[in-house]
Amino acid sequence: MDTAEISKARVVSKSHDVESSWDDEFKKLVQSFPKERSWAGSNLYFYQGFWRPSLVLKAFISFQKHFQAFNSDVIVATFPKCGTTWIKALTFSTLYRNQFPWDENPLLTFGPHQLVRFFEYDLYLNNPFPDLRNVCAYQPRPFSTHAPYATLPTSIKDSGCKIVYICRNPMDMFISLWLFAAKLRDKNRESLSLGEAFDKFYHGISGHGPFFDHVLGYWKASEENPNKILFLNFEDLKEDMDSHLKIWAMFLGVPFTDDEEKQGVVEKIAKICSFENLKELEVNKKGVHTSGVPHPHFFRKGEVGDWSNYLTPFMIECLEKLIQEKLNGSGLTFKL
Repeated sequence: MDTAEISKARVVSKSHDVESSWDDEFKKLVQSFPKERSWAGSNLYFYQGFWRPSLVLKAFISFQKHFQAFNSDVIVATFPKCGTTWIKALTFSTLYRNQFPWDENPLLTFGPHQLVRFFEYDLYLNNPFPDLRNVCAYQPRPFSTHAPYATLPTSIKDSGCKIVYICRNPMDMFISLWLFAAKLRDKNRESLSLGEAFDKFYHGISGHGPFFDHVLGYWKASEENPNKILFLNFEDLKEDMDSHLKIWAMFLGVPFTDDEEKQGVVEKIAKICSFENLKELEVNKKGVHTSGVPHPHFFRKGEVGDWSNYLTPFMIECLEKLIQEKLNGSGLTFKL
């Protein structure tokens, strides 16, 4: 069995065995939650309006109950496969750009998920009360989450911390998620067919879904409080990174100076954090994330429009109608 297969076995085993480690009280609580099979073969539980992967259900509840935000915290929030790894690298490099030489950017030796750590897939995964004092060598503290806005800890909503959210057109996100789940599925189980995955997605069944509820939650919150939540679009970033990085830095309270712009700092960040560069870094080609996912699995193509190579005309028609229905009147649009 090669390294990839060993890593895959680890994450599958972790997902399947996690429920056996739950204490009796938690097992009793979970019995009241609706349950579905996830795309990768483990369980999803419907809790507070969203489907939670069994792997992180207990971690999420601990995070929700106990995390105390600082006004200076920066939270990267995403729906899975919407550019999470990319946005972590960009946020880190923008926020702390003056705290290390360019040729010593920590991204060269640490993966984005190690520098901007997940609440539910990392910090709270094996410890309901993690010590967050030294979670990052840099200040302010950076964190990330897949949690929907409605279910974030009260301390995050009520504090002055900043939230950066990125969304992606649902067609590309769906294909990326389907292929990602196939990599993590137990080798003894057949991968979910495209049609089966489509049916689940169409009905809102996926980890941290429904997708549209997740996206619209942050969209509406950003409309109400734009000084707290920056809502970004994956396709817009691919089209014009430099302009969005300037908006990003301003939002985070670390605007680029005139000298930095003349020196090409914006372009340097865009280059070192490009999907192509991150994918080729040695640190992202090996190793396994705390959740059990091999680091290379976080990098596939990062392209816009790849969905056209997979979706049938029927699926496209159904998704176009679903997008129109879900986003009607919201003001939010997707570039397909």
